Amino acid sequence: MPSISELLDRLDYGPAPESSGSALAWIAAHGGAFGHFIDGAWGPAPEGNESESFETRNPATGERLAIIRQGDQDDVDRAVRAAAAAQPGWVALGGQGRARVLYALARGIQRHSRRFAVLESLDNGKPIRESRDVDVPLVARHFSYHAGWAAVLHEAFPEREPYGVVGQIIPWNFPLLMLAWKVAPALACGNTVVLKSAEFTPLTALLFADLCMEAGVPPGVFNLVNGDGRTGAALAAHPGVQKVAFTGSTSVGRSIRQATAGSGKGLTLELGGKSPFIVYEDADLDSVVEGVVDAIWFNQGEVCCAGSRILVQESIQGELERRLRARMETLRVGDPLDKSSDMGAIVDPRQKAQIEALVAKGAAQGALVWQPKDASVPGEGCFYPPTLCTEVEPANILAQEEIFGPVVVLMPFRTPDEAIALANHTRYGLAASVWTENVNLALAVAPRLEAGTVWVNCTNLFDAASGFGGVRESGYGREGGREGLVSYLRAPSRSAIAGAAAAEAQALHSPQTRLEQGPVSVDLKADGGAAIDRSPKLYIGGRQVRPDGGGSLSVLREFTGGGSEASSVALAGVVGEGNRKDIRNAVEAARKAQPGWAAASAHLRSQLLFYLAENLGTRTDSFVSLLREGAGLSAGAADREVQLAMDRLIFWAGWADKVDGQVHATPFRNVTLAMVEPVGVLGILAPDAYPLLGLISTMAPAMALGNASVIVPSSHFPLAATLWTQVLETSDIPAGVVNLVTGSRHILAPVLADHDDVDGIWTFGTSAEATDAEQRSVGNLKRVWAPMQRQYGEEAPLWPWTEQHRWMTELTIEQATRIKNIWVPYGV
Repeated sequence: MPSISELLDRLDYGPAPESSGSALAWIAAHGGAFGHFIDGAWGPAPEGNESESFETRNPATGERLAIIRQGDQDDVDRAVRAAAAAQPGWVALGGQGRARVLYALARGIQRHSRRFAVLESLDNGKPIRESRDVDVPLVARHFSYHAGWAAVLHEAFPEREPYGVVGQIIPWNFPLLMLAWKVAPALACGNTVVLKSAEFTPLTALLFADLCMEAGVPPGVFNLVNGDGRTGAALAAHPGVQKVAFTGSTSVGRSIRQATAGSGKGLTLELGGKSPFIVYEDADLDSVVEGVVDAIWFNQGEVCCAGSRILVQESIQGELERRLRARMETLRVGDPLDKSSDMGAIVDPRQKAQIEALVAKGAAQGALVWQPKDASVPGEGCFYPPTLCTEVEPANILAQEEIFGPVVVLMPFRTPDEAIALANHTRYGLAASVWTENVNLALAVAPRLEAGTVWVNCTNLFDAASGFGGVRESGYGREGGREGLVSYLRAPSRSAIAGAAAAEAQALHSPQTRLEQGPVSVDLKADGGAAIDRSPKLYIGGRQVRPDGGGSLSVLREFTGGGSEASSVALAGVVGEGNRKDIRNAVEAARKAQPGWAAASAHLRSQLLFYLAENLGTRTDSFVSLLREGAGLSAGAADREVQLAMDRLIFWAGWADKVDGQVHATPFRNVTLAMVEPVGVLGILAPDAYPLLGLISTMAPAMALGNASVIVPSSHFPLAATLWTQVLETSDIPAGVVNLVTGSRHILAPVLADHDDVDGIWTFGTSAEATDAEQRSVGNLKRVWAPMQRQYGEEAPLWPWTEQHRWMTELTIEQATRIKNIWVPYGV
């Protein structure tokens, strides 16, 4: 028998198993087989090994846990019909009523927390400590937090409406937590839900369906359809679904983006990541090592935001590597239900094989792969040891591709700028972690990282009050916090705005003009107007430039005679004919200008917008004359459009320094800063109607909030844009912040949408134009905003209206910005 001192020296772990009895008893109560949960009731379970079913197995043992029915198109149809039928009643219940239901769900999760935790570990393979202490408490927190939003929703968003039926598709790595992230805000806003459970790990979603009956969720409000990718594709493409929320791989996210293009559906994508873990030489290395354990070996590395790239300052690389290897030797890989296990099982043999293949490719490309010598990986089950890879070049597959396993690469850097360059050297942008004792350095680095979340001296912290989501190919939209809630609300319906639209239609009129191929210069004047510009140019990089192709387009004004007089056409002017090269030059200028413009103070941006309004005021007569004599507007309409354009500049000048971030009320000893950032480079297809007001109403908010833009002006009357360049040139606007490319819209719009250096598209043209932009955005998963056509169809009310309605202001700010959450711990 060893002495106490010997035991203390060794500190051997004994087994500390968690009983699986309650979870297995629940499975047995369902006969070990599950159908779909639709309209508040369970459908028939599969019998035997029928073809349209699949098994879910315990990855630690390979034992079958249950048989699940495979969903097909008919199942999705029934679920969507049930959700659509229940949605009006769910809205009519009111915010307070929905809050009570959501709170009952939160209490039910707490009441059955042990069963949920054990079931999650059995099905997923994650250690019971993680499912018990992290996942389940966060699930309850999300439902109680969103119960609060439901209670105050009408006061907070009086003009916004729920989408209706929301289709949600969740991944297998955090099936219960991802369910909560999606279902709670959707229900709080008055939507009903059809959820597609994770194929590998469906059991906790099925247990949640039972809880819905217990908690009094009305039938049809929550519906669950099981299945593989075919079921998810059917749900995303279903015409009865008004919004899709997806968490999963970038490749599948692209497929969903393609499938929903042109459908008018709202879309939130939370996709893959390759998150950097940046360690500066002044960091506390003991904390860093434990941070690495949490960053990459949490949930066996099957985490979209896993800190899978350690970037360490060269001066401490050797010491950190030594400490990491020592710590890895102590990690325990074993039974997920053993409370002393640090790592559990990989979810499925297919996922394990993928990890092994990627590591082999990385080694073939020069990486040195190290695993603990004494790693006691169980011989049976789906386990993989913690793995450290060094000598990894930035182009190595291990540094670029998401491995989704317990594999981390370690790469050195010398300077803070080099660290940022390496961190951003990826197509992803989900999360990042910064380790330094210098808070000034941390807060200088965090805003420069292309990521939706940045943790300072911590990692993998989440809370319902703080939004989570990515940029670049990590998707768009947020889940959690106010920023996640608004993604389940949309603009008012057509009926709610019909009166305003009708009044507006009487106030302003679309110009009676069109673009056609024509001469570069003529002597003709249009209806006694000003002389035609003989040298039509574009506005790129802060100066007027000739079109790359050397072509021009004629702006023709139509005159309709009275009585028996025939219609006639006169030349109103000539504009430059932009092409693909001009768009590329404009995007390059915008990309060069955007970082400096975003870094400029909001006060400066505000002052420059005021200055634009002032300079427009000095040219009022010129613009009124142009709109009257060139575009054919009445004197009243022309003057009103110019005055509204000035008002709109002043309006966004006012907002420029009013869009603040906030400090989230997360229940940790930290400050969680929600920083408002610009989207980046916006491609804007301005409205055809309101040639001046439409241009300024899209340009001004983009400028105010720190974006650079490439704008294709009205194709009906782009002459307003060519005159506007003179105002830009005399108003101290930095070169490249605003770029104007006139020309054939059907040629220029696809080039903008295709461009991978454009971060977002705003289109105010036809539904066909919006659909094409959405289809072309799949490459870099840029955001596309088509606020009118997508919700109201081709007969959309003309935009923008004389009043800047509150809901439109909110939507515009949301589309011109993104939220970066920075977590900074404090205290001792």
